[in-house]
Amino acid sequence: MDKLAFYLQYPFVRYALIVGVLISLCSSLLGVTLVLKRFSYIGDGLSHVAFGAMAVAGVIGLSDNMIIVMPITILSAVLLLRTGQNAKIKGDAAIAMISVGALAFGYLIMNIFSTSANLSGDVCSTLFGSTSILTLNAGEVWLCVVLSIVVVVAFILFYNRIFAVTFDENFAKATGTKTDAYNLIIAVITAVIIVLAMNLVGSLLISALVIFPALSAMKLFRSFKSVTICSAILSVACALSGMIISILAGTPVGSTIVAADAVVFGVCCLTGTVRGSVIK
Repeated sequence: MDKLAFYLQYPFVRYALIVGVLISLCSSLLGVTLVLKRFSYIGDGLSHVAFGAMAVAGVIGLSDNMIIVMPITILSAVLLLRTGQNAKIKGDAAIAMISVGALAFGYLIMNIFSTSANLSGDVCSTLFGSTSILTLNAGEVWLCVVLSIVVVVAFILFYNRIFAVTFDENFAKATGTKTDAYNLIIAVITAVIIVLAMNLVGSLLISALVIFPALSAMKLFRSFKSVTICSAILSVACALSGMIISILAGTPVGSTIVAADAVVFGVCCLTGTVRGSVIK
């Protein structure tokens, strides 16, 4: 506790904890919807797109890569949604195509136009998060706070419509719900979360923030509302504990958070199995 109190004196540690909690909360809210809609790996695809955009921003020397990364990632989310509804190119194929293409393009650009003496370190930091979460400044923290508030408010305001689109899109469309508009909202919010989460766990581990809490909650609860609330609680708890362990033990931030999510998933699976056996 003394060691933790010592580290908490530094602003960058407090910034990291705040951003980590906010990102994990936002990703868990959309995670349940994405898992149920069979779009679990959209986070993986969009994170690779963001990686490619970051490579382009780095090559042209932009100090604020959000100017390029955010619009490109949002546009890709919309394209994935549209392409995934195409009978010729299914959702999983579209995600794989854009994901692999963007990742290869980004790494190729970084190699050809490299301006860094430590290219391998830069790539590793981007892919796995490394210590980038501990280098946030106050401006980046406030941007994350504002965007997180927008995501949470949008989810609460459109909760009923998101629920309808998630479980039976055809029925929702038949009842007059503008499913295309709400799918677009889901895609844009997902893209925003992915860009924010890259500093936390890196582009290769983002899907874990989306998938693990949702699946863990589904092992314990059945209703959409209960699963969403439980997913948010588990996600925040895993992110906070993972970051604290990482700070104290010196382990990679992103990998430690994902490991915590995996352990909690195992516990939830065991709990769900035992509870099911008792009920029978």
